[in-house]
Amino acid sequence: MNGRLEAIWIKRGHWGSMDGATRAVMVAGKGILGNANQGGRRQVTIIEKETWERLMAELGAALDPSARRANLMISGVSLVNARGRILRIGACRVHLLGETKPCERIEEAQAGLRAAMYPNWGGGAFGAVLDDGEIQVGDDVELLEAVEGPREVAV
Repeated sequence: MNGRLEAIWIKRGHWGSMDGATRAVMVAGKGILGNANQGGRRQVTIIEKETWERLMAELGAALDPSARRANLMISGVSLVNARGRILRIGACRVHLLGETKPCERIEEAQAGLRAAMYPNWGGGAFGAVLDDGEIQVGDDVELLEAVEGPREVAV
């Protein structure tokens, strides 16, 4: 089942603002060009639109999804238990390395949001970028099976 890339945000600095974008350049082994976080295991963070909307309904809130401080929002693809799998976004791939747990700062945006996001991959996923290329809002998204052997980009 294919999904869709719904939104892109690029973080200028640690705890800096999240700038919305319609396109972004992915750099293998680093992350999104111009994003504050580069390299390491958490090169890109991803949330699901459906999960965000469910959380907002549960809390009676209407926060913009950029408040989550993730880089990408997808729809139509579940990230639950996706550790080790490959997420294809347009022509680029991201090796999903784990679940993103929300930090205490999310409470500044909405009381109760951290606890609501904590279980069952509610905070999304993080991963390492495998391919150089450009992505844009509207690109197809597909969750692929894990490729045998080490796929994580060395950092």
